Amino acid sequence: MKQTYRITVDCANCANQIEHEAAKIDGILSLSISFLTGRMKVTFAEEAEVEAVLGELLRVARRIEPDFEIHGY
Repeated sequence: MKQTYRITVDCANCANQIEHEAAKIDGILSLSISFLTGRMKVTFAEEAEVEAVLGELLRVARRIEPDFEIHGY
């Protein structure tokens, strides 16, 4: 399943680091962040519990950038 979310991310370098760390999260097949548009595209594994995966992603992302937000989940 593919989803697009609006996000708050303050710098392109942080977005790249979050993308790299997200690859390690179970349930995420791919993730890309566009710093310029403030959008994140996520492809979830078929068996993934989306809410749990997004919670883990948010926890990981906030270690890199404390102000990171995922809007609308």
